[in-house]
Amino acid sequence: MNDTTPRDAVLELSGIAKTYNQGKQSEVRVLDGVSLRVAAGEVVALVAPSGAGKSTLLHIAGLLDTPDAGTVRIGGEDMTARSDRRRTLTRRSEVGFIYQFHHLLPEFSALENIVLPQLANGVPRRDAQARAEDLLTRVGIAPRASHRPAALSGGEQQRVAFCRALANAPKLLLADEPTGNLDPATSDQVFAALVELVRDTGLAAVIATHNPELAARMDRTVRLDNGRLVAG
Repeated sequence: MNDTTPRDAVLELSGIAKTYNQGKQSEVRVLDGVSLRVAAGEVVALVAPSGAGKSTLLHIAGLLDTPDAGTVRIGGEDMTARSDRRRTLTRRSEVGFIYQFHHLLPEFSALENIVLPQLANGVPRRDAQARAEDLLTRVGIAPRASHRPAALSGGEQQRVAFCRALANAPKLLLADEPTGNLDPATSDQVFAALVELVRDTGLAAVIATHNPELAARMDRTVRLDNGRLVAG
């Protein structure tokens, strides 16, 4: 990233710890004092082997789970002790999620899959449809808007999932192996579309990946090592 001007942090994790019990006398400390700051417009690669806790970290960052210790701030607001309702509203309006599998609703078209979360967030249908059309155009599959997921290729399905994650114009995007279910050529194309979309919209993004080539194309890389986060 060439621009070194300080920017406001969208996501701030401070001292995040998480332990899981495995039986009466066994505990696994998955996260041990993790801290991370992600600014608006920044794309951060999160690299870790399977089972190292990256999904747990993303779930905590996205308010799907709570840490045993530490704080989670989104847009400067400490969400750690907020009510379930407040956390749900923040997650719905300010956080977008992308997973390895697209999880699209099979009975609805590509366009409708992007419109529905906006309607749930109180956006008028006309505005929701216009945004869905714009997002599909940005990722290059507007002609496929009326197709249901079963009629789309794997790459097209995942692009629709990207658009759905950004439908409500979140501040933060969290992606867990978003191209891990695609062949290498398609993965490269879809990843390029994702990063371009993220940069165009100026949100903060944390993208978990096993692929070092994809990680190298992001602004910086952080690694989970024995429950701690280290640079590169």
